[in-house]
Amino acid sequence: MAIRNTRSRRQQILQCLIERGSVQVAELVERFDVSAVTIRADLSHIESQGLATRTHGGANLVRTPPQEQDIHEKDALNLPLKESIGARAAQLVQAGDNIIIDSGSTTMTLARHLRGHRDVTVMTNGLNIAWELANAPGVDVLLTGGLLRKQSLSLQGSQAEASLTAYSFDTLFLGVDGLDLQFGLTTHDEAEARLNHRMVERARRIVVLTDASKFGRVSLHRIAHLNQVHAIITDAGIDERYREGLQQLGIELIIAEPQP
Repeated sequence: MAIRNTRSRRQQILQCLIERGSVQVAELVERFDVSAVTIRADLSHIESQGLATRTHGGANLVRTPPQEQDIHEKDALNLPLKESIGARAAQLVQAGDNIIIDSGSTTMTLARHLRGHRDVTVMTNGLNIAWELANAPGVDVLLTGGLLRKQSLSLQGSQAEASLTAYSFDTLFLGVDGLDLQFGLTTHDEAEARLNHRMVERARRIVVLTDASKFGRVSLHRIAHLNQVHAIITDAGIDERYREGLQQLGIELIIAEPQP
């Protein structure tokens, strides 16, 4: 309950920042009936995500995170680009591989292109991904278990995190809500970020799947820093600044070609 309360409070504080541009510790202490130490920790967390800067007695908004869309809305966005990214990602999967596919609309297209693969084991926290692979004869599917987050059709929470501890995977294919050179990989939901972080720890290779619209975005919760990423698959719309930045970080950049 404490974790859920912390997440809810931080989201409400961020909403205050978005609406007003700044907040004060004293007023937040009164509003949420918690200590000043707790509020300062909340503001420091929001600042660490690049969304605010601390001031004497409060914080100012730096940038507004994009609003989260549910999985059905995401599925309809940039679909041809996502299909090409998913097809290119599927080419990286070989017979005998054990992989994790994170929930998401872009990673969903990877699942679709794995249906013809053989001798592949997939663990996923995405119900839609498991359903896509349910009748793929050459793919064994493991579900993390956990609490269903209906907005994203993803499983999360302590049960999902614990389910990863007994496994070691060749590759994690990770979807994100934001990718920033300074702040790294981010997502809207705290529990999802924690699970994604555990996934990063359990895989030997981390491959991020994202269309170019996610570059430069920062959502509230950090998944990982970019120095933990091995490769990024995206489309040709990526800005030159990010091409150069990723090259400097030693991250393999794979540009997916449009599907015929």
